[in-house]
Amino acid sequence: MAPTGTFYGDRRQRQTKVIQAVAAIAGLELEIAPFEFGVTNKSPEFLTKFPLGKIPAFERKDGFTLTEGAAIARYLSSVAPESGLLGSSIEEAAKIDQWIHFAETEIQNYTDRVYALVEGMTGDYNKAAHDVLVKNQLRGLNYLEAYLSTHTFLINESITLADVTLAATIGRTVGVTLGAAERATFPHIIAFFEKVTQDSRIAPAFGNFERVEVSVAFKEKTA
Repeated sequence: MAPTGTFYGDRRQRQTKVIQAVAAIAGLELEIAPFEFGVTNKSPEFLTKFPLGKIPAFERKDGFTLTEGAAIARYLSSVAPESGLLGSSIEEAAKIDQWIHFAETEIQNYTDRVYALVEGMTGDYNKAAHDVLVKNQLRGLNYLEAYLSTHTFLINESITLADVTLAATIGRTVGVTLGAAERATFPHIIAFFEKVTQDSRIAPAFGNFERVEVSVAFKEKTA
C-alpha cells in the first residue's frame, strides 16, 4: 500500500497519538517524516508548506497540506469511510463532532490551563484561578461519567473518531488533574479510557500514559 501522505508530529503530542491511531483503524499507511522540534519546523522547506511552523502537519503526494490535529484526523477518517470512524449517518457524524469539541473545550482546555498555571507559564500562581479551572473541568467530567455509565462508546457500538479523541484527552488528564483519588471517582471514564487505548489496533499508537498519584499542584520555587 502506498502511503496516504507524509506526517510530521511528535509521539509525545496528544494529537499525534490521535492521528496515528486513526490511521491504524482506517488501514492507512502514513510516511512518518523525521522531526526535530525547533529545527525541522523552522526550516525554510517546512515553513514553505506550513507557514506557522506548527505540528502536527500532513502533506499528500499531490501537494495538498493540512495542519491542526482535529482536521488531519477527520480527513484521514473520511478517506476510509468503511472504517466507521465518522459514523454511519449525518446524525452520527454531527454527534462525533460534538464530542470532539466537548473533549477539547471541556476537558483538554482545563487540563492545559491548570498545567500552565502551576508551572508558572502564565505569570504568578493564583490559587483562586486554579480552583475555578478544576471546578469547570469537574462539571464536564461529571457529565461524561454519567453518560458513560450507560454507554460503552460515545456514538454507537464501535470506536469512532470521537472515542479516539476523548481517550487521548483523558490520557493527558490522568497525568495532570486526575490523580489516584480523582480517578477513583470516575470509574466509567477510566474504564472507557482503558478499553479504547488498549484496543489492539491502536495501542501501539497510543503507547503508555503517565498517571500521577496526586493531581499537579503549585510548588514555590526556592532561590
